[in-house]
Amino acid sequence: MPSVLLSSPHRGARIAAGIGAAAVLATALTACGGGSSSSSADAGPAQPGGTLRYGLSQAPTCADPAQSGTNQTIYVARQVVDSLTDQDPETGELKPWLAESWETDADASSFTFHLKEGVTFSDGTPFTAESVKKNLDAIVNTLSGAKAPLGASYLAGYTGTTVIDPLTAQVDFAAPNAQFLQASSTPQLGILSDASVAKSAEERCTGNISGTGPFTYADYQQDKSVTLAKRAGYNWGSDVFGHDGEAYLDTIEFSVVPESGVRTGSLSSGQLDAISDALPQDAPQIEGAGGQVLTTSNPGTPFGFQPNVTRGPLVDPVVRSALVPAINRQELVDTVLGPNFKPATSTLASRTPGYVALPDVTFDPEKAKSILDQAGWVPGADGIREKGGQKLSFPVLFSSVFAGNQAILELVQQQLKEVGVDLQLNLVSTPEATARQNAKDFDATYYNSTRADGDILRTQFGLEGRNLNNRGPIPALDAVLAKQLATTDTTERSALVADAQQQVLDNGLWIPTVELSQAIGAGPNVQDLKFEASARLQFFDTWISGR
Repeated sequence: MPSVLLSSPHRGARIAAGIGAAAVLATALTACGGGSSSSSADAGPAQPGGTLRYGLSQAPTCADPAQSGTNQTIYVARQVVDSLTDQDPETGELKPWLAESWETDADASSFTFHLKEGVTFSDGTPFTAESVKKNLDAIVNTLSGAKAPLGASYLAGYTGTTVIDPLTAQVDFAAPNAQFLQASSTPQLGILSDASVAKSAEERCTGNISGTGPFTYADYQQDKSVTLAKRAGYNWGSDVFGHDGEAYLDTIEFSVVPESGVRTGSLSSGQLDAISDALPQDAPQIEGAGGQVLTTSNPGTPFGFQPNVTRGPLVDPVVRSALVPAINRQELVDTVLGPNFKPATSTLASRTPGYVALPDVTFDPEKAKSILDQAGWVPGADGIREKGGQKLSFPVLFSSVFAGNQAILELVQQQLKEVGVDLQLNLVSTPEATARQNAKDFDATYYNSTRADGDILRTQFGLEGRNLNNRGPIPALDAVLAKQLATTDTTERSALVADAQQQVLDNGLWIPTVELSQAIGAGPNVQDLKFEASARLQFFDTWISGR
């Protein structure tokens, strides 16, 4: 018999605890939960109407949620699509959204979703089980991993969706896929209309798409601005949302403001209502103008170096292992980021289900020097180590998707030099970074990846995942990544994820630095601006006071 994960259709009701496989898939988030929300006790009841003006630190890369990857892109795209499920940011529990209930078979290879009635896309067409099928089919067969790497990785082994009736969809996989229910809550698996799904990948990026979400694209100007408009008649929100019915805001105007000082000045002067990537030095000015900085830490993999193990000095696993103790992570936080950030302590961030701290992720420069000494890397006249005529020097590919990246890497550059390693910084645009990552055209690349599920280790480091390491088989790691995907027991799966974290580190596939936190500057009139489970913004409950 299948096990069932059901919920009351009423907002705020708790999901009944299903027995067996389905219930344990909604693993709880660890540590600090969902972060903070902009609210004021004296603001009074929520008032509908108004426009929120938001300053993005980088341009969205694409209007299509399925092709979204950066935080700035997801802040926008998340608002126009709903997902089959939603994840409670406080508990990690999965809650109904477009699906009012769901079932899974015993080995988590087949998932049946019972959909809400009366849901429509903004183009007026109905949302049905056929919509689910067409969306998932398109991610796998049309967009594929080249255009939708995250969505495609969540659908690994997908064999198809069966339309049982207009409001029942059965999603099947060739093998157990324990992470899929959590994946069904992500924007990358958000549902678009049939007409939108039929468009090419490039057309879907232009903003001319239709979802069931609480907002619609009113205007999309690539690299400049995006305007979202409230969806009239919206009445099928997630059980995680704080109210029923339509969103409060009439419009959200996103503008691209790359310079941190300009964003902060615009917020303080009232030209913007909220901004991304508020740096520690910005906080006094924001708070002096009556605003606040909202923060929450991201689950997933922390920022770190992913080495291409087929080229340059990072081919040597000893070099990769020496980089881990050479980095002073606490200094990175204290010098560049401030108290709202954490040093990385594992190959997973601390808010990720299954996270364990790894003792080897500790600053010990003498250990780093000893490792390199024993491996025959000898300091040269300039202090940079050499071996066999090769300098211990490599470039790191990165982009400014996070405002602190360059300053962090400049400090890491100094730290590595102390142990005889020459790090060269290669700053490129986000599209170029993505293209070169996909082509494996780098010695090392620096980034983070956000997801509230430990399966991110498989999608990031697995042979059939992105595998930016360009590695070959590692039998023990490959086995544990596959086994956690087939395991529905929470305790057993957490133990497997813990093993995988250690193996990723031991094989030198990730050199962690700091955990990403979202730091959002919010003006005094912005109320109930909230983070969802993956630390991205959700504007459904947000409203403007005092206007």
